[in-house]
Amino acid sequence: MGIKVIDLLNNTDKTLFSFELLPPLKGEDIEAIYYTIDPLMEFNPPYINVTYHQEEVVYRKVKENLLEKRTIWKRPGTVAISASIKYKYKVAVVPHIICGGFTKEETENALLDLNFLGMNNVLAIRGDAPPDTKIFIPEKGGHHHALDIVKQIMKLNKGVYLDEELENKKSTSFSVGVAGYPEKHPESPNLDSDIHFLKKKIDAGAEYIVTQMFFDNNSYINFVEKCRKAGIKVPIIPGLKPIAALSHINYLSKTFSIDIPDALVREILKCKDNNQVRKVGIEWAVQQSKELIKYGVPVLHYYTMGKPDNIRKIAEQVF
Repeated sequence: MGIKVIDLLNNTDKTLFSFELLPPLKGEDIEAIYYTIDPLMEFNPPYINVTYHQEEVVYRKVKENLLEKRTIWKRPGTVAISASIKYKYKVAVVPHIICGGFTKEETENALLDLNFLGMNNVLAIRGDAPPDTKIFIPEKGGHHHALDIVKQIMKLNKGVYLDEELENKKSTSFSVGVAGYPEKHPESPNLDSDIHFLKKKIDAGAEYIVTQMFFDNNSYINFVEKCRKAGIKVPIIPGLKPIAALSHINYLSKTFSIDIPDALVREILKCKDNNQVRKVGIEWAVQQSKELIKYGVPVLHYYTMGKPDNIRKIAEQVF
């Protein structure tokens, strides 16, 4: 088994660099992943996250005035991609395990596949509602909340499988991270309620937290302080994403229910094109990163969205 993320977090005397990848779209090859990873390896990421995406419903025209409903996986292959990364780059990989689209049995099988491949780090998240729905609907026989995934993993770590009649059951050894939301989850009534349920995931066995993106470090610091007061003592990793297009100031705010600071919005609105926006986004993220290092965060975690160029430019100035 490889090194666990929690051990890296607990035994570092400097802020580490990590990032998150999107699996390539169906039809693309593994080179799309290597394209993102290669420019970032010089900054020595000790681990890399790989997201998981549930199936989506699409409607395709088959005849005039007739649509065919189809369910597709737009980004399949997280387990295989994670294994490829682990063995090509010799780093720990943290695949995401989600509720949406999976039964408990399928979740157990995915975890066992990871275990067979020598990967013992996962991030347990509920996942978003599909684009064609407004609310999250769990798979029949699946989990409703990330807390349920954490509990299932902890049982596997004790050798407790869904099939109680199995013989010679071996325990797994997963280190589990969970998501945190400095400006609260979009579906939570308030931040305190969100933290209340976050603590349940920690109490169930999750060992660290990775935050949703934010653009005001005070949001992160306030979130950490509230978590500590609530009795959450685990490492809390800040997640950062540089704004790269004018459309992001509305899209990110709407999609992730996050605030974009007025000072950043004003600088972006001065830009004549997206090249200038990217420069502003990089500068803002560099400043955020340097402030967070002074605050003493164990890791700076960057959301690449499959595009490494701006992340590389940030890392060059920070690490």
